[in-house]
Amino acid sequence: MDLLSLPRLGLVVPPENPTAEPEFATLLAGRVNVYTARFPTTPGLGLKDMLETYNRVLPDTLGRFGGMRLDGAVVACSASHYLLGPDGDRAFCAELSERTGYPVWSSTQAILATCAALGIRRLTLVSPYQPWLTDTSRAFWEAAGLTVDGVVSVPAREAPGEEPHHDPYQVTTARILDRVAASDLPADTALLFTGTGMGTLATLAELARREPGRTLLTSNLASAWWSLRSLADGHADAPHPLLRRLRTATV
Repeated sequence: MDLLSLPRLGLVVPPENPTAEPEFATLLAGRVNVYTARFPTTPGLGLKDMLETYNRVLPDTLGRFGGMRLDGAVVACSASHYLLGPDGDRAFCAELSERTGYPVWSSTQAILATCAALGIRRLTLVSPYQPWLTDTSRAFWEAAGLTVDGVVSVPAREAPGEEPHHDPYQVTTARILDRVAASDLPADTALLFTGTGMGTLATLAELARREPGRTLLTSNLASAWWSLRSLADGHADAPHPLLRRLRTATV
């Protein structure tokens, strides 16, 4: 196989995110070449200011690919795009696409496209975020016309008498499964695991075994689905079982 003949996907990720690249590599399994640019570090900034900075510097961050020919790009940071709302997110991606000359999608736009293709109208969020950001996420999906049935909060740590510690990068598979199992989920709700930094592939594999009929979505899974659909002549040859689950439901 001529590796350099494969479609080229640019991936923009937060500097501390340990999850996006390994999950994309696993999901795409050599069907697309992935090249990464990382947002700059933001020492001393709080979470919201950091996310707003990501939006401000995104054009420059995409510029770090230089003259490399890309076929498309995904911004693998859901949280920063929640701040824009669905219309602002869509407009921002359109502006970036025009500027770069190739399609640029946020992970949030990829999720919306996946929901539209699957006919999903109802979600339950599985969120590792701080409460204010979880609320912002919920407002984003509801403004986009989706019904949010509820939220399963997954802090990285919690102890009696202490505030829960929220850090997507520290959440374990066991913790996610425990929180989901303890929740009373509607039978017909899709599960959306929010954010690109919480590792979920092992979780989704186990949940798919337990509930084969439930739709399972994550930011990275939807973005990989979009990448194959847009850059690799569809996804009839979807290389990963979790992508094949989506293929069987898409129209």
